Amino acid sequence: MTHGHDSDTIESWFDRTMHMDQYGTRLPFGSLGAKGLTHRFVELSGADRGRELNVLDASGGYASACLGAGSPVVGSALSRAVAEAGYVTDEIHSWERSQLLELLFSGDGLWAEQFPADEYHVAGRNSGSEGMELALRLALESRFDRRRLQPAEGREDRDIVLAFEGAWHGWTGGLLPLLNKRHYRIGLPSVAPEPYGLTVRHIPFGHVDAAREFFARHGDRVLAVVIEPVQGDAGIIVPPAGYLREVARLCTDSGALLVADEVLTFAKTGQFFGMADENGPIPTDVSVVGKSLGMGVLSTSMVIARRNLTVRATGAISTSDLRPLTCAVIRAGLEHIQAEGMLEKSRDLGEHLAKRLDEELVTVFPELYTESRGSGVMHGVELTQRAADRLGEFRETMIRSGVFVEFMGGAGRRSAGLRYVFPTMRVAPPIISTLADADAIVERLSAGSRHFLEVSA
Repeated sequence: MTHGHDSDTIESWFDRTMHMDQYGTRLPFGSLGAKGLTHRFVELSGADRGRELNVLDASGGYASACLGAGSPVVGSALSRAVAEAGYVTDEIHSWERSQLLELLFSGDGLWAEQFPADEYHVAGRNSGSEGMELALRLALESRFDRRRLQPAEGREDRDIVLAFEGAWHGWTGGLLPLLNKRHYRIGLPSVAPEPYGLTVRHIPFGHVDAAREFFARHGDRVLAVVIEPVQGDAGIIVPPAGYLREVARLCTDSGALLVADEVLTFAKTGQFFGMADENGPIPTDVSVVGKSLGMGVLSTSMVIARRNLTVRATGAISTSDLRPLTCAVIRAGLEHIQAEGMLEKSRDLGEHLAKRLDEELVTVFPELYTESRGSGVMHGVELTQRAADRLGEFRETMIRSGVFVEFMGGAGRRSAGLRYVFPTMRVAPPIISTLADADAIVERLSAGSRHFLEVSA
C-alpha cells in the first residue's frame, strides 16, 4: 500500500465536506485501498479515530467486483486498452466492441443460447439505472408509430407497466414510478396519464395466482412487465420454482413485453443470468445486466433487446455505449471467468455459504435474524425488528468485526397475505472467494452479532 494518513488530519479529508451526502449520514469509515477481498478501512471519528481495519468485502453492491479488487486480469486489460484501443464513440465501429460481441453472441458465444444474434441486439450505458431507463424507453417506443406519429396499430391501449411490491430498479426519474415505496416518490413528479402516459401497477412478487389474476383482468392493457429474477432490495427474495417461467408465459400470451432487471443478479446466481430454471433460459424481450459487468473498475451496463425493439434515430445516444476500453475490460473479465470455471465453482461456494449462514447466524442468534435465503453467491439474512430498529449501529458493528455487508430495505408490507419483510443483510462475496473466505466471513459476522447483543443488552 502506498497510501499514508495521519490520525490528526483524518477529519480534514476534503470529501467529508465537499462530496454531496446522499445517505443522510455516511458511515464513519474511510477507504485506504483494497486487494482481493480485503479492504483497508480507517476509523474517521470517535475514540478509535485513525485505527485501521482489514475488512472482507461481502457487499455485492454498488461497486460490485466479481473478481475482487486489484485483479491482474482486469489491470492488464485496462493497460492494453488505454494503450491500444482508442476512444471512438459508438458511431464508429470498433474492433474491441466487435470482439466482445462475438465472444458473447456468435454461434457458439457465451450467451448465444439465451440471446441468439439473429433475434437480439445490444447497447451499453453508464450504469444499471441508465440501462433500465433505456429498457423502459424501448417498451414505450414499441407502442408508437414513428412514421405516422401516432400510436402503433393494435397497441393503442397498452398503458400499464406491471412492477412488483418491494422492487428496486434505480434512482432516475423515469424509474421511480416502478418503486412502490412512498419515501422515494412523494414530492416528486408523477407520470402524466395522457397523452402517451403510463400507469404503473404493483403486484406481490412470487405469488403466481396474483399474476394470473392480474393478467386475466388487464392483460390486454399490459405494455411491459419489469421483474428482477431475485428481488434485491426487497431482501434477496427468491421466487418459487416455476414462477419466472409462468410470468414469461403470461407476457407472451397477452402480447406484453418482459423486461428482466439483472443488474444485481448478473454472475451472482451460479450462472450469468437469473432468468433461467431447470429447463434452461427463460426468454425475455429486454434484459439489463450491470454491476459485476464492469469488473469492479468501470460503471457500466448492457441492454440486450429483441431486434424489433428500437429507439427513434438519435433519440438515445449515450456517452458510454460499449466504448472500446469498456469492451476490453468486460471481455477480459468474462474470458477469465469462463476459463477458470468460476461460475460453476461459485455454486459450491454459495451452497457452503448458505449452510453456514443458516447454522451459525439464524440458528444461533434468533434475537437478531429470522431467515437466510438466496441463490448462488447472493444471500440475504433477514433481521428481526430488534436488530432492524438499530440498523445503523448494527451495520457499524459488522464492519468493525471485519465484514463489509450491505443492508437491503426489505419489502415491508405486502399484499395477498404475504408476511412483512424486515431489512435484510446482503452477503454476496466476489466469485473469486474460497470456502475458507466464506468461513471467515461467517465467523466474523458471528463475532459481530455476539458483540452487538452484548453492548445492546
